[in-house]
Amino acid sequence: MTCEEAEILLHALIDGELDAGHAREVEAHVANCPRCAAELAAYREMGRAVATADLRYAAPAALRARIEAALPQTRQPSRRAVLRGFAMGSAVSALAATGLVAIVLRQDDQQRILSEVVSAHLRSLQAGHLTDVLSTDQHTVKPWFNGKLDVAPPVIDLTAQGFTLVGGRLDYVDARAIGAVVYRRRQHVINLFVAQTASPEHRPPRTETMQGFNCRRWSNRGLNFWAVSDLGADELAEFVDKFEAAMQRNTEG
Repeated sequence: MTCEEAEILLHALIDGELDAGHAREVEAHVANCPRCAAELAAYREMGRAVATADLRYAAPAALRARIEAALPQTRQPSRRAVLRGFAMGSAVSALAATGLVAIVLRQDDQQRILSEVVSAHLRSLQAGHLTDVLSTDQHTVKPWFNGKLDVAPPVIDLTAQGFTLVGGRLDYVDARAIGAVVYRRRQHVINLFVAQTASPEHRPPRTETMQGFNCRRWSNRGLNFWAVSDLGADELAEFVDKFEAAMQRNTEG
């Protein structure tokens, strides 16, 4: 086991997420590697410090008063504002007759799903939630999804390209189960969410930011993809480009 592989699994070892075989491998490496042993000790010390720290904070009365004073005062709507609201409602009805509201609703639906994807990413960062199957071997991760979803997500080893496969799990977005393939870039987690779609349309990747995370989404070969991470937009785009290129090579092969 290399130091890079051990670093990926140290947190899982501390949280008790590793199976017996992987735990022995990491412990054997740490026993003979001063660098990884020091890193493991630092992680454990950090965990103890957080567990015993009192993180509660009570705002001073003066600060509370300034915040309350800065809040906007609520006012009763004027007759003109009410009439303007009725006029807006009439305009919306007219737009609905032309089908434009359907476009707006579809865009809102896409944003809602994007919000759910980012929430799923946040949940996965909690201890014990990142993976259901922990492995750097794509031939272990990909078969694990078989029978659990309508379509198994593509699992591609990008370690040589700088993105290490960590494992996979089932997640839930838009009230249905989808696959999440997990990668790491240094200390950054990348969740690649994959869901089946009835449309064969290819949609090129585009990046959006939500809650401080970059999300690059695209559609290809009847699948919707969302790659979510706190990586910079350029590095996340690099990940998607390399994933797409590798998937294309696998298809052609």
